[in-house]
Amino acid sequence: MKTKIYICLILLFTILGSASIALAQESKLAVVANEKGAPETITEAEVIKIFKGEKQWWKDGTKIVIAFMKTSTPTGSEASKKVLGMSGDQLNKHWLSLVFQGKAKAPVFFNTEKELVEFVSQNKGAIGIVHKNQTGNSRTVAIDQSSVL
Repeated sequence: MKTKIYICLILLFTILGSASIALAQESKLAVVANEKGAPETITEAEVIKIFKGEKQWWKDGTKIVIAFMKTSTPTGSEASKKVLGMSGDQLNKHWLSLVFQGKAKAPVFFNTEKELVEFVSQNKGAIGIVHKNQTGNSRTVAIDQSSVL
């Protein structure tokens, strides 16, 4: 009887482990951008500068408009940590500081990736981060020659 329980537990953990690996593989982030402004390829360092408010204009003179998932959402939290190396709270404090100092305009925050993608496609200079499987027909920007972060 104990042997059957151990076998069932081993199978259960194997299945759960496989599912988490599959989720981790699906959890690739992509950068989406409006046709106007963002180039087809940028570096990861540029992405970080943009989303930290350190770069505010595209090379063609278009103002960068940052679209970001609310940091209380799983995507926003993941993008904060994975791309910017900050917790959601740290990112919010960072942006509050920039805005109150008059150094930057706050990002536009979204509840859903669909809303973010729609906003980016409709606003010149807009750029955002979503999961690769949520980009739809929007324009993705290659980061250091890769389509995912």
